[in-house]
Amino acid sequence: MTLHPKDRAIVEATQAGLPLVQAPFEVVAETLGMSEAELLERLARLKEQGVIRRIGAAPNHYRLGLNSNGMTVWDVDDAVVDELGERVGALPFVTHSYRRPRALPDWPYNLFAMVHGADREEVHAKRGEIAELLADACRASDILFSTRILKKTGMRLRRKER
Repeated sequence: MTLHPKDRAIVEATQAGLPLVQAPFEVVAETLGMSEAELLERLARLKEQGVIRRIGAAPNHYRLGLNSNGMTVWDVDDAVVDELGERVGALPFVTHSYRRPRALPDWPYNLFAMVHGADREEVHAKRGEIAELLADACRASDILFSTRILKKTGMRLRRKER
């Protein structure tokens, strides 16, 4: 797929984040020489086309006081994993949740849910809430705690030589 030059410029201008100002889209649009309305229209079309998935905040959990991060992993009955996974993902303390194939015999887990807390005790308590929601549909679970901060970025376009 070849992007229209204006669309490519929008992706390049926003891929590292929006400016932390009152009207970030207005600032980006001005920088690119277009109206805010045109920028928002193009972003909406790029999203509809699947070129971009979303525009969202990526908070630094540590600066928010959430110093313990655990990827909870669950072995959930395949007949109900999609329904229950949606319910787990809707919990206010789950930042992202997804289904993955098992890698038997070593890895029986098919549902993953990231949980953040001030400490490990809080993450364990939140894991308990997920366990109650999953009830008998869950056969096994574990928590994989983060041991260091990794830089989180999505895919980046390289700037074209102009």
